[in-house]
Amino acid sequence: MSLAESAPIIQKAYDLSLWLLPKVERFPRTYRFTIGDRITTTMLDLLTALVEAAYASKRELPLERAIRNLNSLRFLMRLSKDLKLLSMESYGFSAGLIEELGRMAGGWRKASAPR
Repeated sequence: MSLAESAPIIQKAYDLSLWLLPKVERFPRTYRFTIGDRITTTMLDLLTALVEAAYASKRELPLERAIRNLNSLRFLMRLSKDLKLLSMESYGFSAGLIEELGRMAGGWRKASAPR
């Protein structure tokens, strides 16, 4: 997958970041610096790993890291919903985007695997 072909997954991750980071800023103080910081770090690590994969000649490691970050983010978002830090609608929206990013990253990993 070339840089042009990888742009949609990077754009979706960027859009999720733009949507998610302000949500985390509104978490109650008791959770903002624990779960909120972890969500922020994981989201930014995900975005960074995808950009790194787009420019790397060997994409396997950054894509594995991106997929691990997606899985971590999935559980952090679920925890945020269960603690009522996110509304059910916000959780559903983020879960859908995370699921789509997971499918895209998995397909990219499969397409770039050595044959």
